[in-house]
Amino acid sequence: MYVKYISLQSMYALVDCNNFYASCERVFNPNLQHQPIAILSNNDGCVISRSDEAKTIGLPMGAPIFKWESFCKANNIKVLSSNYPLYGDMSSRVMKILEQFTPDVEVYSIDEAFLQFKGFKDYDFYDYGNQIRKRILKWTGIPTCVGVAPTKALSKVANKIARKFPKETKGVYVIDSDESRIKALKWIKLEDVWGIGRGIQKRLKEKGCKTAYDFTQLSDDWVRKTFSITEWKLKKDLEGVPKILLDEPKTKRAIATTRSFDYTYDDLNYIKERVSTFATSCAEKLRKQGSSCHMVIVMLNSDRHKKDLEQHRESKMVSFPYPTDSSLLISTQAVNAVKSIFKPGIKYKKAGVIVTGIVQTDNYQLNLFNKEDPKHKPLMSAIDNINKKYKSYKIKLGNQDLERTWKMRQERLSPRYTTKISDVIVVK
Repeated sequence: MYVKYISLQSMYALVDCNNFYASCERVFNPNLQHQPIAILSNNDGCVISRSDEAKTIGLPMGAPIFKWESFCKANNIKVLSSNYPLYGDMSSRVMKILEQFTPDVEVYSIDEAFLQFKGFKDYDFYDYGNQIRKRILKWTGIPTCVGVAPTKALSKVANKIARKFPKETKGVYVIDSDESRIKALKWIKLEDVWGIGRGIQKRLKEKGCKTAYDFTQLSDDWVRKTFSITEWKLKKDLEGVPKILLDEPKTKRAIATTRSFDYTYDDLNYIKERVSTFATSCAEKLRKQGSSCHMVIVMLNSDRHKKDLEQHRESKMVSFPYPTDSSLLISTQAVNAVKSIFKPGIKYKKAGVIVTGIVQTDNYQLNLFNKEDPKHKPLMSAIDNINKKYKSYKIKLGNQDLERTWKMRQERLSPRYTTKISDVIVVK
């Protein structure tokens, strides 16, 4: 006898944008429709996203573009640099639309989110999933797939089915009974199950598990003893018993901004400017979550791939006498730190800034003898408000490059249609 889940008070959905980066490019450049597309990583290094057409042709994920350039030209694959301002803005628009369908939304990544439907008793979730897809497509131009199930893990499975069989499912698949759950779990391979990595796969296959259904047939005690509470929760979730809940927003314990340079540099002034920009970014993230930090760590690395060059990797930590979220203080200390670890003659490829020792800005131990300049708080607030209003970094510190925030090799970059006024499409 099969159990129906449709009467449950709570259901989950996973909404996933199809080939998100490529879809964002197609929204503003219709000539790219049905054309194979490849999106490159930072500094135009390797392929990080492909359209379905590019996958069919045989372009692999992670392919170094300098090795596959001729292949792309021969197969008419359009190769583009990562346009993160565009992708980030389009992602924000999609997530805002999802909040119109339920207040319980967990943004899982730039292109997917979990939704929880509490009290949606006797809803037609197939119809509701179609409403979600149609509204996102109409308002943003981004195609999506929706998987609905009584748990988060099962909604992942349902989403894979919707993505794999678009004609049969119309982009929406609902697991609403024990019968549909078992059928789905028998279809999905063990390596395709959300949360099961290679190490766990190996041990489960030794136990004879080939599918997600095989995993659910193992005893709870064996899973707990062999793995951990995390794998046990995943097993119960796949059985239809909710154990993996929506993540609540948490304050980060450390915030990092690290970037590889477009080329190698031995110019201290260039590296100081980069480190100042990274430190400012960390400070802005601190203020966004209402936090301050006690320490800043600065890292500087040479190019480890160039074995013929002298190598140097070093980091330095600086402590503050009081917690701060000021871009001025954090940037100053970060620049001083990088000056002390920089070695003349070394060609550096990567730098990073980490702020840690994080506390809530409105609740920390005061220092009787040391405190931050009271002018910093209103100044930082004013800068954040202006930058937020104009959707770009209009105000920067004096030691930052006024033209660019991230200096990357982006020789195939498309216009930033939604975040840069000069790139907005003009209708004649």
